[in-house]
Amino acid sequence: MSIRVTNQADVIPLRPLPAVAPALPREPLWRDLVGEVLRRERQAQGRTLKDVAEAARISMPYLSEVERGLKEASSEVLAAAAQALGLNLADVLALAGERLVSLAAARSRPRSPGSSAVGGHRTVRSTGPAGSVGAMRPSGPMGGVLLAA
Repeated sequence: MSIRVTNQADVIPLRPLPAVAPALPREPLWRDLVGEVLRRERQAQGRTLKDVAEAARISMPYLSEVERGLKEASSEVLAAAAQALGLNLADVLALAGERLVSLAAARSRPRSPGSSAVGGHRTVRSTGPAGSVGAMRPSGPMGGVLLAA
């Protein structure tokens, strides 16, 4: 007999193993949500990655990585990308925050059959200098909520 075989013993647990709870989907990462907002807005405008990257003065590969949630962009990069898309940084962050809230709500309650996670088009009210409120405009298929400053 080898040492490996003689050192083995049958183990009888004193308590039954706890039942494994079904795993919830992982928490979304902020960079994924922001990238999703940028990509949806760009695609809703029918613009290419190259066009937006040039307008924002960001390299195209970097902007692609930001959109795919592979890079955590600085606030300066996000502001430049937002401006290139005709948004301000507050719009992008509000849309990403709203998406985070809707995903968290979906995780915490069961869905009824026939319910939809994504509503119609949302309207974003952008603000200009000194807090003046600009015109409302649709910003893509991310929901039907009016954001106001």
